[in-house]
Amino acid sequence: MSDTREAMLALGRAARAAARRLALAPTARKNDALGAMAADIRKAAASIAAENAAETEAARDKGVKESFLDRLLLTAPRIEAMAQGLEDLAALPDPVGAVMSEWTRPNGMRIARVRVPIGVIGIVFESRPNVAADAGALCMKSGNAAILRGGSDGFRSATAIVGCLQRGLRAAGLPETAIQAVPTVDRDAVGMMLEGLGGAIDVLVPRGGKSLVARVQAEARVPVFSHLEGICHVYVDRAADLEMAKKIVLNAKMRRTGICGAAETLLVDRAGGATQLRPLIRTLVEAGCEVRGDAEAQAADARVRPATEEDWSTEYLAPIISLRVVNGLEQAMEHIARYGSQHTDAIVTEDAATAERFLREVDSAIVLRNASTQFADGGEFGFGAELGIATGKLHARGPIGLEQLTTFKYQVRGTGQTRP
Repeated sequence: MSDTREAMLALGRAARAAARRLALAPTARKNDALGAMAADIRKAAASIAAENAAETEAARDKGVKESFLDRLLLTAPRIEAMAQGLEDLAALPDPVGAVMSEWTRPNGMRIARVRVPIGVIGIVFESRPNVAADAGALCMKSGNAAILRGGSDGFRSATAIVGCLQRGLRAAGLPETAIQAVPTVDRDAVGMMLEGLGGAIDVLVPRGGKSLVARVQAEARVPVFSHLEGICHVYVDRAADLEMAKKIVLNAKMRRTGICGAAETLLVDRAGGATQLRPLIRTLVEAGCEVRGDAEAQAADARVRPATEEDWSTEYLAPIISLRVVNGLEQAMEHIARYGSQHTDAIVTEDAATAERFLREVDSAIVLRNASTQFADGGEFGFGAELGIATGKLHARGPIGLEQLTTFKYQVRGTGQTRP
């Protein structure tokens, strides 16, 4: 324990020192580092794939779920996507130093609110080794140092990826310790990160299952950007275009069932149910989705299984959806407020006034009109890669991209003013 603690504290000190240097690094140098990282990942693709293949096989031998294996697996296209993602990030504007607003006071003082890096970001993630590339690069481009702690199943893959990132930093003349991987799978290391590593960590971002996120939220002594669950809804209004609704509902649920932006509950307006309910259920069932519904949904299609109270607050992450028939917009919004997780919720309607009420009144990080909930993604928002989705209300909310990894300070320029 003492050896782990000393190693972790040293990691934190190195990250803090690197963050001070990185905060002042010019954009061109950071972009050079991203290009060098991408090149190194492509060069090391075979060795990364070999490490990952061994870890994937070991996980398969343990009998883990196929969905877990899919998240762990790094295929050649996925490795190339990591490299391409770094190059895409280099093409995005650097938020550091951007003037958010400025004004002049009556006494002549000029005040500007300017974006600056947060400092040191700790990322604790499970199973997805590609998170190491996304997270490390996002932190670096936004002027922050990153401490990455991946899960034991993908430890060697993530460590190999971080090695590429560090070589890219070195090639660009930036400190390698700006991106570091925790060198142990010792669970005590996570506890030390939750404590803040002696004041070294400014913010924690958990990426993984509910148990990991719940632990971080409960035990962290530093701010956390996270979401616990993605209980996302699609409400099909009476004024919805049925063909559009079927397409959106099917995509929102079935495109990728295991992501946090997948729809878990479908709400259908009773006023449109006579024409909408059966076709929506049929579309889902024929695509291989199990539908658990209320009495009206069951009456509309015998293949609908009874929904329990627990279903309304369940994140399935599987081809299962709960379905409730509601009395219009008001009851739909009441259901979302009661059972939702303030992640992502969508309305399908051709009624502009109804849509605007939904967008204004539903208190979720992301609200959409006539679009799939699976657009809850920083890349789809034009942010490049993302660290995840945050549902808190302070600082970052929604996709965590470059801007969300900055804070701000006030720069005040005077000409000798003193306060009377």
